[in-house]
Amino acid sequence: MTEFLQSTVYGLLQGGLLALVAVGFSLVWGVMNVVNLAHGTFVVLGSYVAWQLNKSAGVDPFLGMFAAAACLFVAGYAVHMLLINQVIKAPIWMTLLLTFGLELVLINAMVLLFSGDFRSIETGWAGDAIALGDVRIPYGRLAGFLVAVGLTLALVAFMSRTRLGLAIKATGMDRDAARLMGIRARRVYATTFAIAAAMAGAAGAIVGTVGTFSPASAPAFTLQSFVIAVLGGLGNMWGALAGGLVLGLVQSWGGQYLSGTLVTAMAFGVLVAVLIVRPAGLLGKPYYEARVET
Repeated sequence: MTEFLQSTVYGLLQGGLLALVAVGFSLVWGVMNVVNLAHGTFVVLGSYVAWQLNKSAGVDPFLGMFAAAACLFVAGYAVHMLLINQVIKAPIWMTLLLTFGLELVLINAMVLLFSGDFRSIETGWAGDAIALGDVRIPYGRLAGFLVAVGLTLALVAFMSRTRLGLAIKATGMDRDAARLMGIRARRVYATTFAIAAAMAGAAGAIVGTVGTFSPASAPAFTLQSFVIAVLGGLGNMWGALAGGLVLGLVQSWGGQYLSGTLVTAMAFGVLVAVLIVRPAGLLGKPYYEARVET
């Protein structure tokens, strides 16, 4: 029983972090209809920014997270304006090819700059744990879970209660109608992509604190983001949170009894089962009702 409780706690903590990793991917896909295969590299870049700040200036990664988010926001905005915007009206396979090529370039650039070694961000407190009976909750993972959920909820509030957030939702629902209302779709798309990159950068700082990372980790983060986005519902912030928690629990419970390959297969099996029952995802709505829902 203790092992099951420990596994459940770990799954929930990991699921909250996975939700933060995936929420930007889901936002871009739901609003822009762009499947960003370079999303995982933004997560890893955020890890390296926080790691470099910690190594050179001793900045705690939970403070370096803000610098990572700011750097990735600027990078995301530039990437969209210079690259993604050129094919935004093209068939989806064009954006797939472009973002896949961007992922390859960024991964190889990180290998050249930082090598392919696995790294982690060392802190003096993240490894300590709270003991609740026989269940241990590491401070780092607990703090990461709280920050991840807090940032996801902040994004929900931003999308629902600000003019820019409402403009993003309106553009995602009907780009042409949004333009008629005076919304500059090009800038809205660039800002959406930048916000997604910033969320990925913040997630990367936490990932580097509670685990290890390397350039080779990027495709795995992209794959997890894809599963969570589809599982929860495209463009749905609450869906990303729900999908992340479900995936975290599935991976944690499966990891007790199955090998790594079978755990991945189990996660995809859960995805297929959910889509059979709810094709739009756990909290998603059919396309004709809404493309972006918070």
